[in-house]
Amino acid sequence: MADRFTALMLRETDGKVAAQIETLSEADLPEGDVTVRVIHSTLNYKDGLMLKGLGRLVRKYPHVTGIDFAGIVETSAAPAYKPGDKVILTGWRVGETRWGGYAQKNRLKAEWLVPLPAAMSCAQAMAMGTAGFTAMLAIMALEEHGLTPDSPDEVLVTGAAGGVGSVAVALLAKLGYRVAAATGRAAEHDYLTKLGATSIVARAELEQNPSGPLASERWAGAIDNVGGPILANLLAALKRDASCAAVGLAASNKLETTVIPFLLRGVNLLGIDSGLVPYTRRVAAWDRIAQGFDWALLDSIVTNIGLADLPAYADKILAGQVRGRVVVDMDR
Repeated sequence: MADRFTALMLRETDGKVAAQIETLSEADLPEGDVTVRVIHSTLNYKDGLMLKGLGRLVRKYPHVTGIDFAGIVETSAAPAYKPGDKVILTGWRVGETRWGGYAQKNRLKAEWLVPLPAAMSCAQAMAMGTAGFTAMLAIMALEEHGLTPDSPDEVLVTGAAGGVGSVAVALLAKLGYRVAAATGRAAEHDYLTKLGATSIVARAELEQNPSGPLASERWAGAIDNVGGPILANLLAALKRDASCAAVGLAASNKLETTVIPFLLRGVNLLGIDSGLVPYTRRVAAWDRIAQGFDWALLDSIVTNIGLADLPAYADKILAGQVRGRVVVDMDR
């Protein structure tokens, strides 16, 4: 039947969460004014947590996670979309409190969607996904605070071999920035250089505390995926009036530092929330990604999997064993 489709369903039994492939019908879908045929989704760190029942992100089971997807509108009661339109979904707690992208169909509010840029396919959109969207929001915020490609100094990206980090390195390099890619994985140096990094910084170097509240001025800006001591130390090494966009907490959600970098160098710490971004800014970010990413790098960044592969890859992403982006093909 046309309304039947496949989903990766999470069910909880005796406090334990397990994922299994199930066949569902459109009657199982949540309420909404747009029904989308999901073509691709992705695996993010948050998805890994939910697939393993961690982090208390999901409070009600059974549940379909997947915090982002791209697909084609099947039916729409909203004037903004019509059948056949290609769309992207990120944010709005979809995949957490709402039905997510790990199903071949979804029904949701039209206001949560944005049009897929004409120059981008669904697969390319999810090669970027929430990670790429977040990376571009970080770049936009840095530029709005004065960062330009004219600077002779490097922009630091921490956690550079991960999803956000990989796309951030590639986007910055394509835009003409000099990029320092920080990683704790020596095996990823060639990968990061191929993405456009002008230098590689060992994570251990950034973990070394400066002798005082300030270090020598080094970075024109930064995108930090890590948090904790590394964020504190890079703030102390930013150039005067430079900014750091904070996008993650892979190492720690705590920040122990002083106000000295802010008072004596005028540095800025910019928080990036990709979940509830206004529509016009979301569209602007996706348009810049479509125009500003070097799509020849896609094969280097992406691992393609199917729905059934997700539980195993959840273990990998939680263990820090995933490079770049993982794209989920709904028909694979």
